[in-house]
Amino acid sequence: MESIKLASNVFFATLFTAAFLFTLSSGLKEKQTCINDKSCDSGSQCGTCTGNVSVPPRCIRVQPHSPVRKVRGLPFNRYSWLTTHNAFARMGHKSDTGSVLLAPVNQQDSITAQLNNGVRGLMLDMYEFENDIWLCHSFHGKCYNYTAFQPAINVLKEVEEFLEANPTEIITIFIEDYVTSQSGLTKIFKASGLGKFWFPVARMPSNGSNWPTLDSMIQQNQRLVVFTSKSSKEASEGIAYIWRYVVENQYGTDGMKNGSCPSRAESAAMNSKTRSLVLLNHFPDTPDFIEACKQNSAPLITMMNTCHDAAGKRWPNFIAVDFYKRSDGGGAPAAVDFANGHLVCGCNNIDSCRAKMTFGDCDPRESSPAPAPTTSASSASNSASASAAAKGGGEGYKKSFANSDCEQIELEWLVTTALIGIIYSLL
Repeated sequence: MESIKLASNVFFATLFTAAFLFTLSSGLKEKQTCINDKSCDSGSQCGTCTGNVSVPPRCIRVQPHSPVRKVRGLPFNRYSWLTTHNAFARMGHKSDTGSVLLAPVNQQDSITAQLNNGVRGLMLDMYEFENDIWLCHSFHGKCYNYTAFQPAINVLKEVEEFLEANPTEIITIFIEDYVTSQSGLTKIFKASGLGKFWFPVARMPSNGSNWPTLDSMIQQNQRLVVFTSKSSKEASEGIAYIWRYVVENQYGTDGMKNGSCPSRAESAAMNSKTRSLVLLNHFPDTPDFIEACKQNSAPLITMMNTCHDAAGKRWPNFIAVDFYKRSDGGGAPAAVDFANGHLVCGCNNIDSCRAKMTFGDCDPRESSPAPAPTTSASSASNSASASAAAKGGGEGYKKSFANSDCEQIELEWLVTTALIGIIYSLL
């Protein structure tokens, strides 16, 4: 009898251990206590917002959910994209000049890693330097050895490789432009191989109307949207002058004041309806790795709501932050999901959007649908292309989104295992 009892106890302990280990191996959800990145759900990492070692690390979102997996047939201005401020200014990067790099940094990982995590907007500062065009985080329009990160073509080639490997993805580049050489930008984009993906200025609406649909941009392989801060280059090089098409709030610390969303000096007023795209800047004058954790959390959502009202009840198409992977939970990726929910289907989260749904007919758990924009989600999602996108779009995201069916199977497996173990121990 003792041997039988021992065997049953061992069996039960084995089952319990297996269930416990299976739980750890399955993805933990946002804000759940974690051990390492592998213990978190796909699109998340394990970390903490404080330096207090007594506070356990939790799962933090680093990827937004792909809106094109829901609907791909809407105009480009009916989506929101995660955007990295000074995307090239990476922690730990050594200047390609060989000099000590003294410039501030704004991000944690490479351009390729950012793109794999769902970043679709890149802010790049381009300068004339060493008879070439470099990415610099500098001042007074001049680049120095200690502010120069790398030649711009290196990053542009990363973008080219990503677009080549992901034929349904669209990327937007915002250039803070200090390039003075004739056709300098045109030459470097062609040299990088990005010319074949160029979205032409002629197709951009300058009167506030809808942009072409994502389907159209993808079918014509015009999947790179580029804006410059120099107005003359629209005529001379065919590069769109950003403030003819985009309104944006004040960047830096002055743009992060509670209850206020002033427009940037160069931009039209936030509520101007002659520009189709809205850019939300949410980062301080001086990048702060520690404070970014807080800034990218609740204050980001609050500012997004403030700027929504200031922009004539429009949600941002681009949400630009420092250290996009830092937050206390959902962070910038969750903010993008929130904006996409409102833009794509009139709900509070992109996860609530469904194929062929009526705009604003949200999940019953949602309390208040968003006001409908000019183009209905239902008409666009009725197209065959939108249906196909809902089944398999967004290939460029490094990890697939969590599968609710798999989660249900895991839960049933755990419950069944526990019941078998309990019954067997009672024999």
